Amino acid sequence: MKYICLGYMNEEVWETLSESERQTFMDECFSYDDELRKNGHYAGGEGLQEARNAATLKWRSGKVSVTDGPFAESKEQIGGIMILEATDLNHAIRLLSKHPSLRLGRGGNSWEIRPAFDLTGFIEDSKRRRE
Repeated sequence: MKYICLGYMNEEVWETLSESERQTFMDECFSYDDELRKNGHYAGGEGLQEARNAATLKWRSGKVSVTDGPFAESKEQIGGIMILEATDLNHAIRLLSKHPSLRLGRGGNSWEIRPAFDLTGFIEDSKRRRE
């Protein structure tokens, strides 16, 4: 089963790291990602640029409203996503619990894990309605 993992980070903590600390951190994370990939658990993922580069879209008064920046007003922002293949939620938790990114926790790094929702049936029903 696929699990979508949302990685949250405190950008202020990242800014306090030296270049050497950043490189070590990234090397450890990518090394573990390679291990997940080798064992068939890594199904995809992407890092995200800083929250200041985001735009948030909302529906207001019958039209789309666009604001700069992230929707959440907190120090923690989504820093990336990962898609894991795991047998169940506990398996996904065990896999992600070993990820080095959690060790940068002084300031709120965390992962949210959710089972992916299979949209296949909805897509097929919608195609039939639109034909």
